[in-house]
Amino acid sequence: MNNALVTVFGGSGFLGRHVVRALAKAGWRIRVAVRHPASAYFLLPMGTVGQIQVVKCNARDAGQVAAALKGAQAAINLTGILYQRGAQSFAGLHVEAAANIAEAARAAGAATLVHVSAIGADADSRARYAATKGEGEAAVREAFPDAAILRPSLLFGPEDKFFNKFAWLARLMPALPLVGGGHTKFQPLFVGDAAAAVLKCVEDVSTRAKTYELGGPTVYSFKELMQVVLAQTCRKRLLVPIPFFAAKIKAFFLQGSALLGIEPLLTMDQVELLKTDNVVHAGAPGMSELGIAPTALEAIVPSYLWRFRAKGQFEEPATSQLPAQR
Repeated sequence: MNNALVTVFGGSGFLGRHVVRALAKAGWRIRVAVRHPASAYFLLPMGTVGQIQVVKCNARDAGQVAAALKGAQAAINLTGILYQRGAQSFAGLHVEAAANIAEAARAAGAATLVHVSAIGADADSRARYAATKGEGEAAVREAFPDAAILRPSLLFGPEDKFFNKFAWLARLMPALPLVGGGHTKFQPLFVGDAAAAVLKCVEDVSTRAKTYELGGPTVYSFKELMQVVLAQTCRKRLLVPIPFFAAKIKAFFLQGSALLGIEPLLTMDQVELLKTDNVVHAGAPGMSELGIAPTALEAIVPSYLWRFRAKGQFEEPATSQLPAQR
């Protein structure tokens, strides 16, 4: 064990659990800073006894952030939300919390800060998610110029909320919606590869002050991703194109479930996001510059979507149904 301490903000989330596991294997001492410590206790067995510590921290509270970073040589910011509810706003998590972490990391004398943003981060975006991600990046750069910023595309893995959600919907509904016709492009990245990218940036000083866009080996349209879901769950469902304006009307009502503490199936902001492709820009530093060969979607997704087949693991999808790689 290298005895160095890293504080991970948002370590109990989808990407966070994989980042904590990667750090533990690499020998880091890890302090996981989360709002609800009980939600992160499952991380403790990922390391040796005492290697992983969980502390209570609201990233919007500058004092708590400073306490969480005391003695840390590195910091990782994974905080973020896909939809707003109550006090959990895009501005609060993506901008205010990001600034707090960057400022506290600098004040604590941390040598490294890795900030995880998202492809499409742009302060001028009409989508609040993307706009606040862009504003957050600017705040981080101002407070901690040497921070490494990572912008992943759609992440997939056993606990993801994309393939699992649509596989669940395919089990219940006769059709799946294609917002905007399903033409939006994605470059799905395996969450384990994203965690490897975070670890690389923590340990390699050459990544400091750089921004990387992270995507998998293949670009898919939203329609093709729905075809992957149907093929892997062995289900036949209609794929119904929905114009953006109609999707926004539907999302207006669906997003109301957030008021009840239920994750909405679709929000108006997500519809706005779907108007822009979510792929690595040409010439942008990415996985190859980090020395990581991304894993193909087809190598991972079948390992967990079999749960949604009518016959479970005893039913195999026909290879002819799978979309061809491009």
